[in-house]
Amino acid sequence: MPKLLLRIEGLAILIISVYFYSYLHFSWLVFIILLFTPDLSALGYLKNVKIGSIMYNLFHTYTIPTGILLYSLFFDHEIILMLSLIWIAHIGMDRLFGYGFKYTTIFQDTHLNRV
Repeated sequence: MPKLLLRIEGLAILIISVYFYSYLHFSWLVFIILLFTPDLSALGYLKNVKIGSIMYNLFHTYTIPTGILLYSLFFDHEIILMLSLIWIAHIGMDRLFGYGFKYTTIFQDTHLNRV
């Protein structure tokens, strides 16, 4: 049941971020181009599993893009708002498909399940 709830939560975050992205009339081309950019953090696995999991987890936590989103709202910065919504949508999409934070064992071991 917890895995299902985490996937539903990911879907909700994805829908909300896409809704606001659309509501603000941001570019869908930019959205498509940048949607998978946070996955570049997995390149840390080329160094080793520990660096890879740290980099992946850093770019797949809601904390950083939410902070950036709040900054963009406070300082009225549309480009940063657009980027933070794409980043949050990516994380929601990952959670929806069962990808979670990585352990330092192997890439497939996540806090949600083994992928």
